[in-house]
Amino acid sequence: MRAHYNAAIASPMDTPILRLKHGEDRRLRAGHLWVFSNEVDVAATPLKNFAPGAIARLLTDRDHFLGYVYVNPSTLICARIVSRSAAAPIDEAFFVRRLRAALALREQLGTPRHHRWVFGEADGLPGLVLDRFGDVVVGQIATAGMEALKPLIEAAVRKVAKPAALVWKNDGGSRDLESLPDVFEVAFGNAPETLEIVEKPRHDRELHFRAPLQAGQKTGWFYDQTANRARLARYLPSGARVLDVCSYLGGWGITAMASGAASATCVDSSQTALDGALANAKANNVAIETLRGDAFDVLAGLAERGEKFDAVVLDPPAFIKRRKDLAQGQAAYRKLNQLALRLIERDGLLVSCSCSWHLTPDDLLGAIQSAARHVDRFVQVLEFGGQSPDHPVHPAIPETRYLKAFFCRVSLES
Repeated sequence: MRAHYNAAIASPMDTPILRLKHGEDRRLRAGHLWVFSNEVDVAATPLKNFAPGAIARLLTDRDHFLGYVYVNPSTLICARIVSRSAAAPIDEAFFVRRLRAALALREQLGTPRHHRWVFGEADGLPGLVLDRFGDVVVGQIATAGMEALKPLIEAAVRKVAKPAALVWKNDGGSRDLESLPDVFEVAFGNAPETLEIVEKPRHDRELHFRAPLQAGQKTGWFYDQTANRARLARYLPSGARVLDVCSYLGGWGITAMASGAASATCVDSSQTALDGALANAKANNVAIETLRGDAFDVLAGLAERGEKFDAVVLDPPAFIKRRKDLAQGQAAYRKLNQLALRLIERDGLLVSCSCSWHLTPDDLLGAIQSAARHVDRFVQVLEFGGQSPDHPVHPAIPETRYLKAFFCRVSLES
């Protein structure tokens, strides 16, 4: 019979035990938060006895306490550490402490009302993402454990930030692995049709964007690229012609125009996204052009017409979502960069990004260099950017360091 445990009311000593096999605690002691099913002593603590989302005390084979975990017996990552304090059960007060600590960091970074508030494991809350859009918080839950704890999260969000609304936009692919349905629901307040975003790429310029909530990508906006967009200005020549590829709502292109570019063309396969980009440009008193179509086809067509740009930004969706897609994804990154390099004027700028965790920075750099050699270009890397500081990296969990952005000078081979 499967056991069902209430994380909100279980006292520490009443909480069931999940025991590891001998020698399987080293990685967890080093700071990682994930427990794999083959590391569990299922003879002593059968995984089948746990319901998805159950809270357990994680012990070594020598009964040393490693932390409180939530469990999903049907997944490869069968448990994730939520707290390492034996005296602190997983209750509302726990979430209040974690959310306050995460919010203090974002306020210290100077983005008090528009930021990623919680970034999963990097903030000690695996499986939970919270993004803040002024008075609206949009959340995503990726695991059965966090799903079971949702009432505690909602109460803590209300207590810590006092937002007007909390909306769950639970439609990520990782939910399929946890046997969770896609759900759009309002925890409290009223869900707006559009979200408001403020970015400040320069100390003297504030940009305002709007993003659709329910129909938008991810939580609605890509805060992880905020710092990289701000970097763009230092490399743009005066009066630059900029091509923003996979533009979504025009974040890169509009930032370029606000930074002195003469023109910006946004490319996306979604007309809805391009319409949003045009509206965002108008809201910021700049003008952009748009091209709808597949990025590869549009770039090839621009090259055939002899078009040239002073800067090209490539910010595509993840081409590699699983390790088995690595070779195919590397080829896609190489081809996209190759097409872009043909469009760049002498001594122009290439900003090449990847959000595929399975693609390492060296892999992306290799794709850029291979593409450059194929079209007789010489590339110099000026700067390497990662995700914005409101997406901190957990030193023991490489998966939290996923975004890569190379800023490159492009010259013709002499």
